Amino acid sequence: MTPQPKIAPSMLASDFACLKDEAHRMVSCGADYLHMDIMDGHFVPNMTMGPPVVKSLRKHTDVFLDCHMMVSNPEQWVDDFAKSGASLYCFHAEATSDASSLIDAIHAAGMKAGMAVKPKTPISVVFDVAHKLDQVLVMTVEPGFGGQKFMAECIPKVKEIRDRFPDLDIQVDGGVGPDNVDVAAKAGANVIVAGTSVFGAKEGPEVAIRKLRESVLEHVTNKKA
Repeated sequence: MTPQPKIAPSMLASDFACLKDEAHRMVSCGADYLHMDIMDGHFVPNMTMGPPVVKSLRKHTDVFLDCHMMVSNPEQWVDDFAKSGASLYCFHAEATSDASSLIDAIHAAGMKAGMAVKPKTPISVVFDVAHKLDQVLVMTVEPGFGGQKFMAECIPKVKEIRDRFPDLDIQVDGGVGPDNVDVAAKAGANVIVAGTSVFGAKEGPEVAIRKLRESVLEHVTNKKA
């Protein structure tokens, strides 16, 4: 199946005091996913949200909730996030010693499974389990904080995984926006996470989301078709 563009505004860049309204605004502007950055203060030096927030948001939207689990013990939270209404549970390769069993548990709980790699982690860590994954996330910043500068040196990992797994959803997250998305899309990324560049876009989120989608359509979807 030809990879389709999926634009996922990062809710980390939203106004948490108005999370429901921010979610509705992003969906009305064309978002396919909402990217939920889950941080535990251990795997990364920051804390954000947990299952209660996801559960509360789920009551107000049917949109795909893409939960990026920046946590030290991802096995611990699978059932809680499934019950909260998470659509995809993306754990970090660096946080588990048994990715295959974790993927099975995620699927058994009714969620899609993703696996993320930090900038210094070789993409080869996903090869043995990629056939079981619904998505691979290539981080283009060090996880933990929004608003960081895009690390172009991570992009060859996107091409490497795309060449091996042409139908897989490949996500990039970190410093991505309309000004540099072509670099990621040309390498094969079809799922684009963007926080500051969408929520803070001078032309507005709808225009920013459209530009991100157009890049993926040009360089990934239509190119393969």
